[in-house]
Amino acid sequence: MSENKNTIKWGKSLAIILCIVVGVLANETTTLQKAWFGRTVIGGPMLALLVTMIICNVLPSVSKEFKAGTTYCSKQFLNWGIIATGATLNFAAILGTGIRALPLIIFNILLSFTVALVIGRKVLKVSENTSILVGGGTCICGGTAIATLSRIIKAKEEEIAFAMAAIFLFDTIAAFSYPYIGQLLNLTDNQFAFIAGTAINDTSSVAGAQATWQGIIGNADFNGALNVKLVRTTMLIFVALAWTLIMASRAKKNGEADANDSPLAVVKKTFPMFILWFVVMAGLNTFGFFTATATSVLSKLAKYLFAAALAGVGFKIKFKDVFSKGLKPIALGGITWLCVAIASYAFGFLFAGYIG
Repeated sequence: MSENKNTIKWGKSLAIILCIVVGVLANETTTLQKAWFGRTVIGGPMLALLVTMIICNVLPSVSKEFKAGTTYCSKQFLNWGIIATGATLNFAAILGTGIRALPLIIFNILLSFTVALVIGRKVLKVSENTSILVGGGTCICGGTAIATLSRIIKAKEEEIAFAMAAIFLFDTIAAFSYPYIGQLLNLTDNQFAFIAGTAINDTSSVAGAQATWQGIIGNADFNGALNVKLVRTTMLIFVALAWTLIMASRAKKNGEADANDSPLAVVKKTFPMFILWFVVMAGLNTFGFFTATATSVLSKLAKYLFAAALAGVGFKIKFKDVFSKGLKPIALGGITWLCVAIASYAFGFLFAGYIG
């Protein structure tokens, strides 16, 4: 009996250690990517997912104990990563230079979720969870939004993987092309900031596109795109709270909560505690509780935790499932991404006087 317990413990520990190692190494490659390509081509979490997916498909099988360890990583590390991310957000940013982009950001959030849910459910027939993750990843901040929402809506690991793949593909296309499209269209710096900040998903990709634009305009001090992106990322808090309320309402309707419970009582029963700590960390950062160094450390820690969590997810995804079930989510990601891009470009031209 003792030997069996030791075997289970060792198998689980091995999986956790392996996920951490893969996550750390995947994140460290971003430094090499910047040296070779001038920007991050593929983020650490997505690379970790791909690496463990390859390992999963090469190995004939893994033990139940090992799977238990990967499940622990995919859930617990994800929660901790989301909490650490809160310390990088700042409510005050909404009152800063990115405030002028707030109407477009809110419109894109509504547009993204509407398109993802309508096209995903009615046309492509993908799961509602996948549609929600694609919508959130497109309108907020890519992998971070997917990671956050997946815990709230209790998404399956394959749904997370499919959404991540869809977001990564079109995010990469946008990050590479937008600076040159902006040059061809003779965009002003503020127009580019609005478009790149609202229509490129991941923060690292916005930073990469901004760096390219800095080179094009010859101004290394230009930070407009990231300022807009920061406001957009802050909206993750409100989107997460909104979906928490929606899921609480469903829980009550489906009998998962007492019919006599008040809305507040239902929220208390269904509310993911990591979201509470996420908001608390953002609040502490807004009021200057964290130093710049502490915020930087927590930001890096979040990336490592996300990478380790996605490494755990990758161990459960088979390529045959991606090709047989993942093409529709990728198509949904492309359609949603295109709609948001059109909205951002249209806003950039129609309201050029407002943007400046």
